[in-house]
Amino acid sequence: MTSVSHPDPGPVPAAAPVTEPAPVPEPAPVPEPVEGPVAGSVQIHHGDNLEVIGRLPDASFTLIYLDPPFNTGRPQERAVETARWAASDLPRDEAGDPAAATPGVVRRGFHGREYERIRGDLRAYDDRFDDYWGFLEPRLEEAWRLLADDGTLYLHLDYREAHYAKVLMDALVGRDRFLNELIWAYDYGAKTRKRWPTKHDTILVYVKDPKAYWFDSEAVDREPYMAPGLVTPEKAERGKLPTDVWWHTIVPTTGREKTGYPTQKPEGILRRIVQASSRPGDRVLDFFAGSGTTGAVASALGRDAVLVDHNPEAIAVMRERMPHARVFGAPGR
Repeated sequence: MTSVSHPDPGPVPAAAPVTEPAPVPEPAPVPEPVEGPVAGSVQIHHGDNLEVIGRLPDASFTLIYLDPPFNTGRPQERAVETARWAASDLPRDEAGDPAAATPGVVRRGFHGREYERIRGDLRAYDDRFDDYWGFLEPRLEEAWRLLADDGTLYLHLDYREAHYAKVLMDALVGRDRFLNELIWAYDYGAKTRKRWPTKHDTILVYVKDPKAYWFDSEAVDREPYMAPGLVTPEKAERGKLPTDVWWHTIVPTTGREKTGYPTQKPEGILRRIVQASSRPGDRVLDFFAGSGTTGAVASALGRDAVLVDHNPEAIAVMRERMPHARVFGAPGR
């Protein structure tokens, strides 16, 4: 057998050190789903509302709620003024002769007449209202400019001004854009025995586009049936959709939402408005903000709110009520 010699391979190299594999990081925990919408942002502007809103861009708000100061300075015991007819304006009979006109009765035919003519007619009945409307009209024009194409304007008034405002708003923006007259009824406080006690406010509702406005009736909190025995138990448990008459208490004298601001409106009223006429992420405007109920409700429902008021007391109340808000124009901020 032939032997084969192999060359000396030399020293055997040392074994490479064994390294442990790097640990795999634990996956980040999945956050629990948040109950309800994320709170929306709030901006509070301290200043004259006409000046502030004049700087805001067109069509930037889906919902505008306005609760202007009621014209309560007018004497309540005043006599009713009658219209003064010019000779050329007198109603005529078939023969063309002046017909008898009943003093104090507004002529028919407001729809389609010129806006200035309507203002002139109403001024003849009560010239003190003209000062109030002169204050409110430019602010409503700005509100209409700021309203988005699918937006809704809510104008909250009391019985002294609602009928005037309805006629003038129809002329200002178009009667076809009128959506609802809401009656907020409450039963609290003293009651006169000289007439039917006034225990309601009126909210006029107008939409920018009658064919394309946002309204979600399913999102609105339901209310109990007044006669639950007349419906099925399932319907009674679910409750009914509100109508255009809202029975709702005023802000309770004691309770979490009481701020002490004299004209504060209850959250339940604003919650219903925000739920129906805006979506989470939409922008809401109130430039007679007062205690800030609109912003507090809108933020809690996931909407972004812009609030304006010139009263330092209102700004202080809103700051405390919404500590997450950004404040503009106030001293010290």
